[in-house]
Amino acid sequence: MTSTGTVLVREVVRPVWTFGLGRASMEGLLRRRGEGLVRLTHVGAAPVVVAVAQPAPDHVVFAARAASEAAAREGIARMRHVVGVDDDLREFHERFRDDPVIGAAVRAYPGLRVRRTPTPWETLAWAITEQLIEFERAVLIQRRMVRALGPAWAGFRDVPPAHVVAAQAPALLESFGLAAKRALAMRRAAGEVAAGRIDWRAAAPASGPMPAAAFARLLAIREIGPWTVEMLALHGLGRLDVVPAGDLGYLELVGALHGKRVDVPEVREFFEPYAPYAGMAGAYLRLSRIPTRRPLRRAGTRSSMAPLPRAAA
Repeated sequence: MTSTGTVLVREVVRPVWTFGLGRASMEGLLRRRGEGLVRLTHVGAAPVVVAVAQPAPDHVVFAARAASEAAAREGIARMRHVVGVDDDLREFHERFRDDPVIGAAVRAYPGLRVRRTPTPWETLAWAITEQLIEFERAVLIQRRMVRALGPAWAGFRDVPPAHVVAAQAPALLESFGLAAKRALAMRRAAGEVAAGRIDWRAAAPASGPMPAAAFARLLAIREIGPWTVEMLALHGLGRLDVVPAGDLGYLELVGALHGKRVDVPEVREFFEPYAPYAGMAGAYLRLSRIPTRRPLRRAGTRSSMAPLPRAAA
């Protein structure tokens, strides 16, 4: 127990595959501290500050401060999910290290992970902000939402919880920069999440067909379509078999490989040989040296093509 009435819990993890921490997030929730990363998350209403560092290649140290040991350990579990330290990518690397398209990037960056968020709600909210606009503009919207509605503790802020977003007037959400239709979609999606009507467990098998029933309530909301739920599956639930095929970055990259404009089905077809690691292959495709009409930009929790707008809903 610390002097402030909180407990400090530490866990040392030995990665099952080559691992690197990656970057801080652009909206400011996941921060760089020294050689590590730190952020605030909430377990129910309980705030938890979680830090992760990698003092040596073969072990990663997590530390969490919270009011209870149970909350601290849940915070660590979430950070492990965020950075992907428990992902066993041996099979992926064995299969694709000599791939003619992504092989060079696979060999050069063996510790790459697909960055996730601590909760599926966070990915869903941010994906809605990223629809049909430049990534930089989406980040500004996210920062405004965090400043205005995100809970604060110990000098950190967290993503606004679903029940808080659901209670806001659409006009307030529009004031952050959201288009009117997406403000309504954000509010409705937050209401579904806050009411517990989204079954995250049913949506989160490691691989296999996307469970349509689990996403039915979200897909029934205007402005939420396949790209949004695929972003949710990959970055929120950790489904490495899913690729958001409608992302304009992938449309441009696959189009560059084919020497022509491509559509979403053609992007899906391109990633079929990488099953069940399409999402992982997508991360490496962004790092591959492929000539495109616009440069690739690394930013935040995900990569983004710039200055292109984001994909359709």
